[in-house]
Amino acid sequence: MRIVFTDLDGTLLGEQSYGYEAARPALEALRTRRIPLVLASSKTRAEIEFWRRKLRIHDPFIVENGGAIFIPDGYFRFPVASSRCVEGYSVVELGCPHELLVEVLAMASLESGCRVLSFSEWNAEQISLRCGMPLEMAALAKQREYDEPFEIQSPDPAAHRKLLDAIKGMGFVWTRGGRFYHVTGGNDKYQAVSMLIRYYQRAHEEVSTLGLGDGLNDAAFLTAVDHPVVIASRHSGLLQEAIPGACVTVQPGPAGWNRAVLDWLDQTSLVQR
Repeated sequence: MRIVFTDLDGTLLGEQSYGYEAARPALEALRTRRIPLVLASSKTRAEIEFWRRKLRIHDPFIVENGGAIFIPDGYFRFPVASSRCVEGYSVVELGCPHELLVEVLAMASLESGCRVLSFSEWNAEQISLRCGMPLEMAALAKQREYDEPFEIQSPDPAAHRKLLDAIKGMGFVWTRGGRFYHVTGGNDKYQAVSMLIRYYQRAHEEVSTLGLGDGLNDAAFLTAVDHPVVIASRHSGLLQEAIPGACVTVQPGPAGWNRAVLDWLDQTSLVQR
């Protein structure tokens, strides 16, 4: 069985436009061949549910940098261990509650003397302006459960390091996506993707996995898949160094995503023949 794991912003979706027209051929090829497409993003459940409806995806998904795995009820024929039932899903929670993360970030900022601005301080209008997204999408982005995005306001690089070290010193984790830093409870996309792969292996024995991402917070999960693809971005060089054997697309965003998925489908089809 073949499975695709993908980031959204800057990967399947345009980083600024959030468009996906260039990816339509590959999306249709996956749909026709009934290949699961697992979204693994820093986005909230509300945001990902919006994109799943728009893209007609019915597979499990990973929210807020691995904060939780949402598996539709009945998707696997076995009960999902350590999960709880939430509105039609079996949910495996790997992260900490959002309220705790907001407190940790505030304490780290105070301890380090490094000023930050985070999603919890912004209203939907401010998020819309900062992210270039429609107001209704910004409202969905505020519905955070396991992750707090933030911007560092201090111009001093030494203060940046003190802040990030303070977060780690409290037993929490920071990562960086396409636009923001994020503080989490130690979860990451790697842990969530690896766990979901094990579920698929239990259900189907042999699986072949493709992973696509463009941000530094994608580096770890791309090491968990059989075929890692780095979508061209300003982080491409660092990601390629961190992921042995990764392919890097020529084009950024959905155009690069489309070409990479179609090439993988052609290669795996030849192998399976």
